[in-house]
Amino acid sequence: MRVCVLASGSKGNCCYIETKQTKILIDIGLNSLTTERKLKEINVDPDEIEGIFITHTHKDHVEGLRVFNKKHKAKAYLTEIMYKELNQELKNYEFINDKTIIKDITVTAIKTSHDAEDSNGYIIENEEKEVVYITDTGYINIKNHKLLKNKNMYILESNHDVEMLMNNPNYPYHIKQRILGDKGHLSNKDSSYYLKKFIGDNTKHIILAHLSEHNNTDELALKTLKDTIGDNNIDITVAYQEKQTELIEV
Repeated sequence: MRVCVLASGSKGNCCYIETKQTKILIDIGLNSLTTERKLKEINVDPDEIEGIFITHTHKDHVEGLRVFNKKHKAKAYLTEIMYKELNQELKNYEFINDKTIIKDITVTAIKTSHDAEDSNGYIIENEEKEVVYITDTGYINIKNHKLLKNKNMYILESNHDVEMLMNNPNYPYHIKQRILGDKGHLSNKDSSYYLKKFIGDNTKHIILAHLSEHNNTDELALKTLKDTIGDNNIDITVAYQEKQTELIEV
């Protein structure tokens, strides 16, 4: 399995995952043309994408969905609640519940907590390798902690530094409370806390995702994580808004 975060942040999110038989996206918050360009930059034909798994329907996660779905064969995978909230015609879609199998990939949905009608994180499994993808959540329910332990890769939100957010004069108090709340976003400290609980001997890669451009820095996010989990052999990467990560072998 190979993974590339094409973009991550408040202006658009999209993650590419491929196996020997299957190519999928998680979210398509970039417009269709930009998504196509970024895929071609990693030598992927957009027509080869078989599925797009939607985490929730905020614009920065679905901006390119309708056009990409119309132009290419990729099926949209989302819940019925998400589809109703999306309020747009899709030519090719499927409602999902717990598990979805596409050829050699099994995708397990994990309920997250965000200010959308419905929202998911995902565990992607192929040939005994597993990748966790969770962004846009105020917390991770304890009932899922056992399921999320000791995976090979974690792509996890590390949205903000609490001190930077609270001291930002350009953010009204009610917006700060929304971000900090149970239906908001994970802070650097939150993300590091969960990763310390989840990582195990199988964990080789962590990608910190959805960093705020106004209330965080990659240096702060990395320092908080490294201070929390200590020294190990895990490769840690920060995902950016404007440039994709390397294509990482899991």
